Amino acid sequence: MLPIRLRDFVEDPDGWLYAVSTYDNEKDVGCLLRYVPDKEGGRTGPSGQRYRKYDFEDAYRKIAHEKPAYAGLVQRIPVGDLRRVLRPDQEISRIAASHSGVRKLLDLFRLPPATIGCTGSLLCGLQNESSDIDMVVYGKHWFTAQALVKQGIADGRIEGMSLAMWRKVYEKRQPAIPYDVFVAHEQRKWNRGQIDGTYFDILYTRSTDNLAGVPSGKGEVCGRQTILATVTDASLAFDNPAVYVVEHESVTKVLSFTHTYSGQALAGETIEACGVLERHGTEHWLIVGTTREAKGEYIVSKTLIGE
Repeated sequence: MLPIRLRDFVEDPDGWLYAVSTYDNEKDVGCLLRYVPDKEGGRTGPSGQRYRKYDFEDAYRKIAHEKPAYAGLVQRIPVGDLRRVLRPDQEISRIAASHSGVRKLLDLFRLPPATIGCTGSLLCGLQNESSDIDMVVYGKHWFTAQALVKQGIADGRIEGMSLAMWRKVYEKRQPAIPYDVFVAHEQRKWNRGQIDGTYFDILYTRSTDNLAGVPSGKGEVCGRQTILATVTDASLAFDNPAVYVVEHESVTKVLSFTHTYSGQALAGETIEACGVLERHGTEHWLIVGTTREAKGEYIVSKTLIGE
């Protein structure tokens, strides 16, 4: 059986659809509830069935009330309970057949089969006119796609982010850094843009041959800390969690569980990071994004902003 990976979707026995949010899914799948069949719901599936979309807080309340056996830091569904697994790379041809924006992005990237897909509402067949495009690119091919987004914007094949869109993203995320600092970091990530006026992003997921050693589980909490450190490896900086291996007197890794601080720094740069320190075996990791809003927690490249 193929592994269930980050950004897949799974369906439980009642037809509820969940976004997979972890890699450690051998016995039970770590995920977040997104869509539930509901006659009054605002989304309509391919068969005509209506669904309600759940945001983060409502999803946790729904699970706690109706399916407490799945409740936890993330929802955990036993593999034996799964009715269906939707994999972005396996469904991409179906999605592209009916979505011109996805077709244009596939034409831009021209990546090998099984290295690119599409997740979110398009994967579930529950998109509407305002739905974004969430492309998934696997392993090293993500960096090829990143370079092609940059080149595509320069060539005019795709649209860059407008100032109005940057402001919208900033206000939605409400990060603990100033707007100008946020935009300075985001503009060099080249992981988002617009195609035919529709917002898209490219999301990193590990390839199937690189699933060993994925950070999992909560360590012993040692308190809040702010550090200055040099990034020595940022090859998994766009993963979830984003991983920065750092040179520091006591901290070995900085992990971000919030998308805001993925891809925030390059190898060789000095970062300032504020979060919660955890002990993992003989190592200490600084965790950023310990709450949904990540209030007061951040990663900033001091090298980028010239400090």
